[in-house]
Amino acid sequence: MLQKIKKEAILMGNEAIALGIIENGCNMASSYPGTPASEILSSIAHYRDAYGLKMHVEWSVNEKAAFEVALANSYSGCRSAVSMKQVGLNVALDSLMSSAYTGVVGGFLLVSADDPGPHSSQTEQDSRFIAMLAKIPVLDPCSPREAHDFIATAYELSEKYEIPVLLRPTTRVCHARQNVASGKLLKNKRKAMFSKDPARWAATPKFRLTLHKDLNKKLSLIASEKKLQPFFYKSGTSNQNNCIIASGVAYSYVLDFLTEHHLLDKVALCKVPMPYPLPDSFLKSITTKFHKILVIEETYPVIELQIHDRRNVTGRLSGHVPNAGEITPDIIYPVVNKFLNIHGKPLKQAKAGGQRPSLCAGCPHRATYFSIKKALPKAIYAGDIGCYTLGINLGAVDTCLCMGASINQAAGFFHSFKSTGSEAKPIVASIGDSTFIHSGITALINAVYNGARFILVILDNSTTAMTGNQPTAATGVRADGTSSSGLQLDKLLEGCGVTYIKTIDSYDVQGITSTLKDADTYTRSQNGGIAVIISKHPCLIGSKHKKTITVTVGENCTGCRYCITNFECPALVHENKKVFINPVLCSGCGVCVHVCPVHAIKVQ
Repeated sequence: MLQKIKKEAILMGNEAIALGIIENGCNMASSYPGTPASEILSSIAHYRDAYGLKMHVEWSVNEKAAFEVALANSYSGCRSAVSMKQVGLNVALDSLMSSAYTGVVGGFLLVSADDPGPHSSQTEQDSRFIAMLAKIPVLDPCSPREAHDFIATAYELSEKYEIPVLLRPTTRVCHARQNVASGKLLKNKRKAMFSKDPARWAATPKFRLTLHKDLNKKLSLIASEKKLQPFFYKSGTSNQNNCIIASGVAYSYVLDFLTEHHLLDKVALCKVPMPYPLPDSFLKSITTKFHKILVIEETYPVIELQIHDRRNVTGRLSGHVPNAGEITPDIIYPVVNKFLNIHGKPLKQAKAGGQRPSLCAGCPHRATYFSIKKALPKAIYAGDIGCYTLGINLGAVDTCLCMGASINQAAGFFHSFKSTGSEAKPIVASIGDSTFIHSGITALINAVYNGARFILVILDNSTTAMTGNQPTAATGVRADGTSSSGLQLDKLLEGCGVTYIKTIDSYDVQGITSTLKDADTYTRSQNGGIAVIISKHPCLIGSKHKKTITVTVGENCTGCRYCITNFECPALVHENKKVFINPVLCSGCGVCVHVCPVHAIKVQ
């Protein structure tokens, strides 16, 4: 558990960011959970209570809502922080683009945590590129300590130029741990006060042009900020012909390599704390100062693209640095060796292996997907983002695009088959309760309005399980643990125009299978439409679930592996042509009793 720190403590990067936000007088923080950013808001809530501060902290229903709530606070002259992962920024992009024009009054910090690799995302996009698109400054920390220290700079920059500022930590910064010295707690004595100015806050296109011109002027001034200028690791670089430019965690890797191999005197190392906007003076001088330049950055060539003359510049654009994937030491070292014409020993590559990701033993989603596949084996399965994406292992997920897309894609499949006169197939969309609230509601309204017909299964495990079991709007618990009126999904579905709504326990395989077949009949009936099944059972992680059922495998097990292949529970193990149950992993859900085709699995 996090502790109130006095002078220095070893903190995770996300904890360090949260501490920096608390220390710098932020009075409102909002977020939607997403790895690698999830721990930021929960850490803010902890520090708020530890320091006894008055501060609004919320898990918002999606990133757009989180952004706009925090933005209004900044309009009122107070400091705000909004955090999300990189694909979450896509959801808030409309708001971000406009806010760069209107600007802010109180400091506005946007933390977008990138996931190069990617490790737990559908893209490895670079938020620095979005900062360029939106025309806002972006700070690229190379360590948890620097991420913490950048918070004060970000707020000062934001208020000086009345502009949102993006802090872009990556997975290796968010989840690394480092000694971090706490700063002085800035006491927040500001009072909210909104000054009406329709030409700015509610600007029509005519005024937007003026705001855009003002924004461009701000960027020129921001680029010349002294404390954010690119700088060399050490002085005395005039005799060096080659230069490596790096930012973020890639800079840390390069510095480690050059230090370890005593190469800092043979090459100039330039650190870029603010990859955008870069000053023209630096961009023009760098290519005349050095014969060869290597740019190492994650994930896109943001710095590289801003260099005017790239004839002597190598990096991702030139192909010298891989143009996809995480920039790890084993990637960087041979690139630097080649650039410096050093014949070093290559690092040993880690061997790939291990088991593929799988749903936890006793996960209610596994039972639901097994039932879906059993009831409608020839259906099209439109999937979504969450732990339940692993339903692909069970053959019950055919598509996975982004949050909320399952419903829109199910509607698209229906209209595609109908409009072309093709033979209709059953269509089953699956989506988690948190994801449905995040971006599925609008999709469902659209599908109902446009006459689509399919089955929607809402996998309700009463939490946001994939990112750390944060509460949802339906759980009746807020970010700080206080109670709230929980959203009732069935009432919401009725409001969306759905008339077929069934709620059933996820472990009831026979019940769900029967309901799915009935729902399929409804979607094909003359007066049918979209059928929604709420498959409800708490996530076992963090719940008060107790093992209540003990199951065994009888001698009549044929070793056919049907349960292993089609149910894939980690507690089911195949050895010596038989299946047995690992009692350590078994959660006692008892669902596997309904899986075995020869009824060899029985309740003890």
